[in-house]
Amino acid sequence: MISVLPELAKTDIVTVLQTAMAPAFLLVALGGMLNIFTGRLERIIDRSRVMQGRYLETEGEAHILCVNELRDLQLRIKYLNSAIYFSVVSAIVVCILIGLLFVMGLVSHPGLEQIVAGAFIAAMILLSVALIQFSREVRTGIRDFMIREEYLEKSDRAE
Repeated sequence: MISVLPELAKTDIVTVLQTAMAPAFLLVALGGMLNIFTGRLERIIDRSRVMQGRYLETEGEAHILCVNELRDLQLRIKYLNSAIYFSVVSAIVVCILIGLLFVMGLVSHPGLEQIVAGAFIAAMILLSVALIQFSREVRTGIRDFMIREEYLEKSDRAE
């Protein structure tokens, strides 16, 4: 530990800090995304509780609609759970990346640049998968919130 201190004094710490800022902003963005994902998950869970309460009270077409919505809600929970998982793993990789950038600023190791690049690529891939899963959840949710044809009254006038 003490042998690192002279190296730290030689290192331009400002440059190291500036280099680590880009991944730090990515970490902030991931935190915001996780906040959105968990907020949506809370609303879906609340809606599923309401629909589970209606399950035993419905019959016929209303029961079929209830079951279909419960299936879609389960699918949305699955997608959001996956998006949250990949976002958290991406955030962990970004934290490791920030640490690696500091180590790279302190030590000159020939293979460290490739490890840093690999960590960044891994974080971006994980983030992309999380966004794909989120997109799938949104599309499923939009399908649920579209007004079903049976509730739309046909008009005699031409539009």
